[in-house]
Formats: sequence, structure tokens, C-alpha cells
Amino acid sequence: MMNHQQFLFIIEMLGTFSFAVSGAFFAMEKRLDPFGVLILSFVTAIGGGTIRDLLLGEFPVGWMQDETLILVIFFSAVGTMFFGTWLKRINTTLFIFDAMGLGLFTIIGIEKALAHHLSVEVCVALGTVTGCFGGVLRDVLLNNVPLIFRKEIYALASIAGGILYFLLRESPVNNDAAKIICIVLIIVVRILAVRFKWGLPAFYLKKNLRTRN
Repeated sequence: MMNHQQFLFIIEMLGTFSFAVSGAFFAMEKRLDPFGVLILSFVTAIGGGTIRDLLLGEFPVGWMQDETLILVIFFSAVGTMFFGTWLKRINTTLFIFDAMGLGLFTIIGIEKALAHHLSVEVCVALGTVTGCFGGVLRDVLLNNVPLIFRKEIYALASIAGGILYFLLRESPVNNDAAKIICIVLIIVVRILAVRFKWGLPAFYLKKNLRTRN
């Protein structure tokens, strides 16, 4: 039987792979050179976790202590560069990898916060930071408005998954099963939000409004 730490390790590797591929795709869309693709893969995969570890006061941060993470990111980026053209024939590839990374890393962030015996609210917040802020750094470097700041649902999916996780922890559901359910929920919410154009209300002036003299 797989123990708790092994299960978390698998989730972290899958999340790292997913975000590394996502970062590589975004970089390739902007026609960056191979070095730029590698940098964007690393930033996307480790950005959220690095911010989380800094907030938790964990030094050195996680990826500096585990060379496996660096190898996963490197080979994910290189593989994406070689097979990216073929993968892009599947129109939803980039989106799916980003949604998977969001779900997987949200749970990793929550578990890290729980290990520090933090409150539920802080755990959910750190899960959201872990899941979202690698993408924020990626988008900033690419001069894009980060997804988390746009109208479409992104961080809210992470928050919903985190809340559900804590509700399931109080139920008879197996803890590992609860993690999987929450990961699936986050991915499904992201897919449905994009498919049906769900979004938060926008509070800004329309472009066609003119200022009066």
C-alpha cells in the first residue's frame, strides 16, 4: 500500500510536470528561444511553491532541496519543445495541463500549510498561492495580464477545491480519496468555467464611454 508521503510525492511530481509543460507551451506561443522556454517552465512550475515556502519560513525552498523536481521540469520542457508541434494539434492541450497543475498544486500547498498547523483559512490561502502564483509570474514575464486577475474563474476554482477538501476531512472519506476528489473538482470547475464562459462580475467602464470635457 502507498503511504501518505508517497502519495503526496506523486501529486507533486504530476503537478510539476503539468505546470512545466504549461509554461513551455506559453513560451513557445510567444516564440521564445529554447533558453526562454526553459526559464518559463521553471518559473511556472516552482513559482507558487517558492512563494509559499518563503511565507512559511522554509529555507532553503523546496525545489532547492530536491533535484528530482529540477529534472522533471527540465525534461518536461525539452519534451514539450520536441513534441509541442504535435501536441498543439490537440487544441485544449495547454489549457488541460494548466488546469491539472492548478488542482495538483493547490492540494500540495494545503498539505504544506497543515504540516505547520495553520488555520483552515490560511491553509486554503496558501493552497491558492501555490496553485496560482507560478502562472502569475509566468504571465508577468510574458507581459500578459495574469489569469488570476481576469474575469474568468481561476483562483476561485482553487479556493472551492480547498474548502471541499476540509469538508471531506471531517467525513468518513479516505484522506487520499479526498485529495483526488478535490483535484478533480478544481480541474472540472476550470473546464466548465471556460466552456460556459463563467466569470466573476466585472466592475469597470466600457471602452466606448467617453470622458466629458
